[in-house]
Amino acid sequence: MIYEGKAITVNLIEDGIAELKFDLQGDSVNKFNRVTLEDLKAAVEAIQGNSDVKGVLVTSGKDVFIVGADITEFGEAFKQSEEEIVAWGLEANKIFCAIEDLSVPTLTAINGIALGGGFEMCLSTDLRVMSDKAKVGLPEVKLGLMPGFGGTVRLPRVIGADNAIEWICMGAENKPEKALKDGAVDAVVAADKLKDQSVAMLKAAIAGEINWQARREEKTSKLKLNTMEQMMVFETAKGFVAGQTKGHYPAPIVAIKSMQKAANMGRDKALEVEAKGFAQLAKTSESNALIGLFMNDQLLKKKAKEFDKAAKPTNKAAVLGAGIMGGGIAFQSALKGTPIMMKDIAEAGIELGLNEANKLLAKRVERKKMKPLAMGETLNRIRPTLSYAEFGDVDTVVEAVVENPKVKKMVLAELEDKVREDAIITSNTSTISIDLLAADLKRPENFLGMHFFNPVHMMPLVEVIRGAKTSPEAVATVVAYAKKMGKTPIVVNDCPGFLVNRVLFPYFAGFAGLVRDGADFQKVDKVMEKFGFPMGPAYLLDVVGIDTGVHANEVMAEGFPDRMKADFKTSMEVMFENERYGQKNGKGFYVYETDKKGKPKKVVDQATYDLIKPVVAEAKDFEAEDIIARCMIPMCIEIARCLEEGIVDTPAEADMGLIFGIGFPPFRGGACRYMDAVGMAEFVALCDKYADLGNLYKPTARMREMAANGESYFG
Repeated sequence: MIYEGKAITVNLIEDGIAELKFDLQGDSVNKFNRVTLEDLKAAVEAIQGNSDVKGVLVTSGKDVFIVGADITEFGEAFKQSEEEIVAWGLEANKIFCAIEDLSVPTLTAINGIALGGGFEMCLSTDLRVMSDKAKVGLPEVKLGLMPGFGGTVRLPRVIGADNAIEWICMGAENKPEKALKDGAVDAVVAADKLKDQSVAMLKAAIAGEINWQARREEKTSKLKLNTMEQMMVFETAKGFVAGQTKGHYPAPIVAIKSMQKAANMGRDKALEVEAKGFAQLAKTSESNALIGLFMNDQLLKKKAKEFDKAAKPTNKAAVLGAGIMGGGIAFQSALKGTPIMMKDIAEAGIELGLNEANKLLAKRVERKKMKPLAMGETLNRIRPTLSYAEFGDVDTVVEAVVENPKVKKMVLAELEDKVREDAIITSNTSTISIDLLAADLKRPENFLGMHFFNPVHMMPLVEVIRGAKTSPEAVATVVAYAKKMGKTPIVVNDCPGFLVNRVLFPYFAGFAGLVRDGADFQKVDKVMEKFGFPMGPAYLLDVVGIDTGVHANEVMAEGFPDRMKADFKTSMEVMFENERYGQKNGKGFYVYETDKKGKPKKVVDQATYDLIKPVVAEAKDFEAEDIIARCMIPMCIEIARCLEEGIVDTPAEADMGLIFGIGFPPFRGGACRYMDAVGMAEFVALCDKYADLGNLYKPTARMREMAANGESYFG
């Protein structure tokens, strides 16, 4: 034994080869936390002091190689000043440089996932052999950061600047074929041959059959591009990335600038440039928000896992009501392996649902994400029917009929008599109270909401809505089924609109008030899109459907009349009265034409301005900050109410619901983190500035208490 620590061991295995094995005690994965870095430093020093070592083989004792840095340690680390973060980064990099500078050849055997710092560890060795089951990459940009353990220095010198920019700015997990094609690894081998092949290659390097010194020289020298080539590569990349990120995500641009600045430097000076870029990004609000999202996502997965013990398996499902939504639900269930009955009262509905599933599957085949045989197998899992004849062994049913409480109650009562007594029945309602729908059911304990978002195949969120009488087992079963479908479930309690729509409609109300007061709906859209939403409120209403919006707004107004019942006629109501329902019939606030790809393209229509003229004030040019405040304040106050009333358990779940459900800007982290970034005292003062606009703009007593005490949602 050359070295033994809590995360790393080093043993001589054969012919002078030292195996440096990552195997973090007490954890299911390897990651770069403080313990691992300290161990790595000590392990390298032990190897340096051992004259018997002729080569170093880096391996993992777990199914993964190294998943990356321990993100839970970022919070404390990033509270330091930029200068302190730079110093920390350079100190850590001395360890990786010590590996790179060993007097013997080094090789990493990549057995599983090697991401972020894990892949940077691989890059510090001379050679890399990858299992055909592994994935490698530098995903730091997804956390608002850039590589900090030498990734921006070594990767461009190993695979070329063009490829490195793509790898770092996309942050993808790369499969073995791409890693080998781009030159990130030297060989890809079958998983069961990985160690033998790695040892063989390392022995070849020790014997002088592989020029490992030349590879090392290339990694530690200047980039092999002349001045003109550098300008072409980096300037073109900066322009393209800026267009893609719209200025909201600084990390990719900082990474490119760092690589460009360090192109004519040797390794050690280049690492100083990287450390400064990393530290700069570590202090941004974007990285704080995106790291927060990662932590929130981990919480969601942990909470969802807690339901597993009480869950019953869903081996056969059913959806009532075919059409676009029913077809989407059937597609998603079948795609992930759960057979599903798709029932409708008419052949036309069945045909529409099957066409939707078929269209989605055909697109997957076209994009080479699925083979035709798999498409056929998936379609075979969808069983269309006009009767309840085969519902006797269904485990979970999703009711997805028209959004009308009378119709839903009639269908649910009929359904309850056709399924087993222990079958779980859910409603895909977007706004109607679960307790209202459960009122006449014989087994309300087996009933709850399962709200999918449209389009089902793209939207990751499923709201699981617990009614007053819903059993814990029913909730757990539906959470498990949602996970099985590849969705992210968030459990909320019943109220009009539940979480997402309850919070979305005050945002629409803020928009309605702006238009009433003379704001141009086009400008409102542009401002909110620049704020970070994928589409502004008028465009979003067109996509959701004006008729759907009017119906949901009525439910919200009835549920929360003190603040959601408008005392004026809204522009949305005018659109509805004139049968302008949005994209579904080609005209709403905008009119829709079909582009070359067959997708709807919005076009400005003067008729909209003529129609809403009687219900709006004289045109007024609002400042962007006014537009943002008037849209965002009602949404943020409502999310605070949902937390205070226990509709949703945690700020993390509230924020993830908005990001997954309505496209809240991820780089802002969600409504709770947005309020934290503003500061609760400042946010309450902003609310007070707009208090004359009504109850939607009046913060809760708890928010005022938080402001007075300097509290925040995420501490």
